[in-house]
Amino acid sequence: MPYFDAASAAPLHPVARQALLAALDEGWADPARLHREGRRARLLLDAAREAAAEAVGCRPDELAFTASGTRAVHDGISGALAGRRRVGRHLVVSAVEHSSVLHSAATHEAQGGTSVEVPVDRAGTVSAAAYGEALREDTALACLQSANHEVGTEQPVAEVAEVCRAVGVPLFVDAAQSLGWGRVPGGWSLLAASAHKWGGPAGVGLLAVRKGVRFSPQGPADERESGRAAGFENIPAVVAAAASLRAVHAEAAAESVRLRALVDRIRTRVPELVPDVEVVGDPVRRLPHLVTFSCLYVDGETLLHELDRADFSVSSGSSCTSSTLTPSHVLKAMGVLSEGNVRVSLPAGTTEEDVERFLRALPGAVSGVRERLGAPVPPAPAAGAARSLVVDALGKRCPIPVIELAKVIGEVPVGGTVTVLSDDEAARLDIPAWCVMREQEYVGEEPADRGSAYTVRRLS
Repeated sequence: MPYFDAASAAPLHPVARQALLAALDEGWADPARLHREGRRARLLLDAAREAAAEAVGCRPDELAFTASGTRAVHDGISGALAGRRRVGRHLVVSAVEHSSVLHSAATHEAQGGTSVEVPVDRAGTVSAAAYGEALREDTALACLQSANHEVGTEQPVAEVAEVCRAVGVPLFVDAAQSLGWGRVPGGWSLLAASAHKWGGPAGVGLLAVRKGVRFSPQGPADERESGRAAGFENIPAVVAAAASLRAVHAEAAAESVRLRALVDRIRTRVPELVPDVEVVGDPVRRLPHLVTFSCLYVDGETLLHELDRADFSVSSGSSCTSSTLTPSHVLKAMGVLSEGNVRVSLPAGTTEEDVERFLRALPGAVSGVRERLGAPVPPAPAAGAARSLVVDALGKRCPIPVIELAKVIGEVPVGGTVTVLSDDEAARLDIPAWCVMREQEYVGEEPADRGSAYTVRRLS
């Protein structure tokens, strides 16, 4: 069964497995003790730190191992904000950061701080100029991911770091998605990453804090990991994480070229094979293994189940999942279609045949979901048709409001309008995105008795 969800968790790398098994026998003791077993554990921990620091591009004494990538993000942001409290309590983040960063920002605000989100363009990219405009005299920290976890867009970290450096603001980089492909460029100040994203074991994060960056660890003091990560180190997992990071860096150049070609094939073929599809994210500045596309008139969760039955494991940032019923904040910030969203992230070793099988399975899966949802074949307008129609989609979740819109748009003449009444938050994103894809005019949104009224003008 092809596993195409490496952006969530990559399969354990063979080198990680070998290192983990070996370290289970050698690295179980307390590395803080002076006896033979403790010294042996300390040697393994120090060697792992040196290897990981070399891969990150920092000094070994600047790097700490944490219990997870999320823990590294939370500790890194809180420590940097606390260390620069005298400067101010203003935090700058991008609108497409991982939820762990946004949760840290929300906690900071709840504790009396302030934060601002820097917008992105339709490809999901921030601009260095926009970051510069967001920085203030009281800005304590700026945060920017190296590459987006949902659409794969790489961010201009070096340019933003230079803008931050010019005004003395440290830049925190969430490198979880990109570190397995190589070092993060630029003059970042703090960096976090997660081992299970590159094929290391789960439960190991990295937090790098450059020398000279004001940093005050929060929570009870602990003597381990320079006081930046409390608790007994999981040395076997740390050793496996560092060994696999070194291994994937050695393989990255060749595997990047190979997987990028396979992703390019998906980016090109999916719109040819499936009508009404939008491939999102930057087509050039992107991770080599990840592609995301959205299908009109499709419920994302249902489509994932269909692909799972066809033996393909993929993920979705769709707004229409039973767990949240809210749009992906990344897709929302980009202003792209959120319904029927599929993220394909290829692990190392993915074959051409795996990709071809996926491309053969996808059209049938999409058409089956559309048929069950009653997706439209737009009719020709009748003579004397009304110039405006109102569609009541209140109480219906995406993609139903968009499907209802598409069913009736052909019933009004060119220049006529359709107004959709909807109380689903996703409609605010998906109806304008549908207009872009179908070359119709989105007139705007107005409050209604329940929800909102979204008006679309037929252009063709």
